[in-house]
Amino acid sequence: MSEVLRQEKKYLLSYDQFRRLDHQLMQVLHPDSHNGTDGYAVRSLYFDTLQERDFYEKEDGLEVRRKIRLRTYDPDSSFAMLEMKQKQGENQKKRSLRLTRADAEELCRGNYSGLLRYEDSFARECYGIMNMMCYRPKSIVEYQRKAFVAKENQTRITFDFSIRATESDFRIFSPDLNQYPVLDPYLVIMEVKFNRFLLSYIKELVGREGKSPVSVSKYCLSRSIGLHYMY
Repeated sequence: MSEVLRQEKKYLLSYDQFRRLDHQLMQVLHPDSHNGTDGYAVRSLYFDTLQERDFYEKEDGLEVRRKIRLRTYDPDSSFAMLEMKQKQGENQKKRSLRLTRADAEELCRGNYSGLLRYEDSFARECYGIMNMMCYRPKSIVEYQRKAFVAKENQTRITFDFSIRATESDFRIFSPDLNQYPVLDPYLVIMEVKFNRFLLSYIKELVGREGKSPVSVSKYCLSRSIGLHYMY
């Protein structure tokens, strides 16, 4: 199990603003080794309770909340990462555990018993929470990401675009998910992640576009059909 504790700020950019910042960050930060020309794919399966607790806690802006997801970067991958993110005031704690493809596929079907085969206490914690609170697969979100890193303060800046989702197919390794867009294709979500404080030169670069932090969740966007239009 790996654990990261840091602050996260999110911004909603136009595609033109993204291109400008992308060019500027290339001059001062290290591009993620997986970026390539157009970024890399990220696919996450989100779980929630029968009462949609995590969705509504995010929508209501609760200071202490969590979300549980299964993440992969390639449908042909032999593994997936089980992740729990916990919001604690200004900080976000993320814990991750690598699962075999077979165990990940069982989670996609709502069977969490495979977690008991892992020695890590985090696996048993997830098993207990997901069973006791009746977590079920709810949606898959996929998008392209470009990322930049700085060694100082564990700083990482990501740009997520071409965001699409499905609420009807939970096969995280499927090569042909039938997904729909959940955000205007000309909008990009920028996330600025750092430990304790943000270095001044990065703060200046991020602030050049005059944007204020926003509360935007790719998981909540993905539930746009199933929940936003239910009532």
